[in-house]
Amino acid sequence: MKPWNIEICDVTLRDGEQTPGVSFTPDEKMTIALMLDEIGVEVIEAGFPVVSPAEKECVAAIARSGLDARVCCLARALRPDVEAALDCDVDIVSIFIATSDLHIRHKYRKSREDVLDDALDMVELASDHGVEVRFAAEDASRTDPAFLIEMYNRGAECGAGLLSFADTVGCLTPLEMHAVVSRILAEAPHRLCIHCHDDLGFASANTITAAAAGAYQLHTTVNGIGERAGNAALEQVLVALRKKGGVDSYDLSKLQEISGLVARLSGVYPDQVRPIIGENAFAHESGIHIAAILEDPLTYEYIPPELVGGERRFVLGKHTGRRALEHIASAYGFDLSDDEVRWVLGQIKQLSEGKCSVTREVLCGFLRQVKEGICQ
Repeated sequence: MKPWNIEICDVTLRDGEQTPGVSFTPDEKMTIALMLDEIGVEVIEAGFPVVSPAEKECVAAIARSGLDARVCCLARALRPDVEAALDCDVDIVSIFIATSDLHIRHKYRKSREDVLDDALDMVELASDHGVEVRFAAEDASRTDPAFLIEMYNRGAECGAGLLSFADTVGCLTPLEMHAVVSRILAEAPHRLCIHCHDDLGFASANTITAAAAGAYQLHTTVNGIGERAGNAALEQVLVALRKKGGVDSYDLSKLQEISGLVARLSGVYPDQVRPIIGENAFAHESGIHIAAILEDPLTYEYIPPELVGGERRFVLGKHTGRRALEHIASAYGFDLSDDEVRWVLGQIKQLSEGKCSVTREVLCGFLRQVKEGICQ
């Protein structure tokens, strides 16, 4: 399979920090940026310089830190924003405007044409200073596609090398995303960026769908953090690119490590059942599953845990079977007879049906009892 032509722009340091209650220190941002760079992320969005002097200083520090990744920052289509971005020595300035009639009516109180003309002046300003410009449409998913296409074509004429489509309120389904990306690229064949939010739970799916339809730059955050329900998750997008898009240029073995880092620094921890990074992502309880996995892990693992820096874990409970118990008991140094297996399994099932956890300590207690002949 020919690998998809894509690159990743991770926005954890900017959109991820807009998660309610989350704020990273400059040192924390640098630590996250260094690990994103190690993974092989091509573009890191370091922040929004006009927000504050401290934010501007932090963006500039990351831009000047010698990363292999290109460093990007955000700017509204306003001269002070663009000038603040240019002061930071970033590689890419992302200039955005709201493009839906709903946003234009309430935020600008101007015509579409006037909003676009003013924004194009800022695109030219940044482009004239020698930085790459990403011209971004906020609320693109609720924007007239004809206006988007006009915006992208005129933006490219004014020097924008990247054009961005934001599903700002996360309202698209994958089928809708495929249709709109296909139409845009047919009429505005430029390098298209995709920025998805997760309000309907489709951010990662929409991002991969857009890539399959020809989008180039894919925006992600670690653990999918971000405004409201969050953004497309870096770990999900990178694994899907490896498995479905033939893209093998990223070091996926660091995904669980960076997930833990961002969780600790943000205070936002993934659900247990979160794909790839959740505590249970590679945990198995069913006896049927475990028996097959002991023969060949591919039977019940589409993603090898070691691929993403994880470990397989067998959990004992009411669905546990003989093979799983024998395997785990052997790992703890116990060799069980048939009768002993039946007794221990009975204890495990009785305990778990009472909604009690079968921890390692509890299991070893059962194993010692059965070996010491004190079980009944």
